[in-house]
Amino acid sequence: MSPLEIRIRPYRQSDAGALYEAVRESIDEVRPWLEWCHPDYSIDESRTWIDHCIEARAAGNEYNFAIVDAEDVLLGGCGLNRLQHDHRIANLGYWVRTSAIGRGVATTATRQLADFAFRETALNRLEIVASTRNIGSQRVAERAGARREAIVRSRLFLHGEAHDAAQFAFVRVEFRADAQGSE
Repeated sequence: MSPLEIRIRPYRQSDAGALYEAVRESIDEVRPWLEWCHPDYSIDESRTWIDHCIEARAAGNEYNFAIVDAEDVLLGGCGLNRLQHDHRIANLGYWVRTSAIGRGVATTATRQLADFAFRETALNRLEIVASTRNIGSQRVAERAGARREAIVRSRLFLHGEAHDAAQFAFVRVEFRADAQGSE
C-alpha cells in the first residue's frame, strides 16, 4: 500500500463496527501505550468514542479522525486533544491497527493531521509525547517531520508505572504541508 492512498476523515457513526474490529485486532501492540485499548474492549466503547468525537469536534475541543485507505477501510485513528486555546497548543496522537503497521500509515496520517491543524485552526504548536520505550511511535514522529525536543522524566503514567517520554513538536512557522516524511 502506498502512503499516498492514506487519508484522514472525521469519524462517522457507521465506523463503530470497523473501529471495534481494528481495536480488537491490535490489543497486544496498542495496549502498552494507550490504556483505553484493553482486552475487554467492546463495541459499545467504539460507539461511545465516536459520539465523543462528534460532540468534541462540534464544540472545538478535540479533532479526532479515522485513518482510512483508498477503499475507506479503517486503519487506525489520530487526533488533536488537550487543546490549550490560550497558548494555541494541542497534543497530537495516533495509533494504527496491527495489520497496517510498517506501511507508512501513521506517518502519512500524522502529516495530514498537522496540515489540518495549521490550515483549519489557530493552533501554533502540536506536541507528540511518547514513552521512551515506544520506539515505533518515536519513529513515526521523526519520519513525519516533528522535531525531537526533550526527554521528559516521568511524563506518562501507564498501567500504574511512570514512564519517561520523548517529546516532539510541530510548530506552525516550520511546518510545510508539501514536505514528505520518509520511511
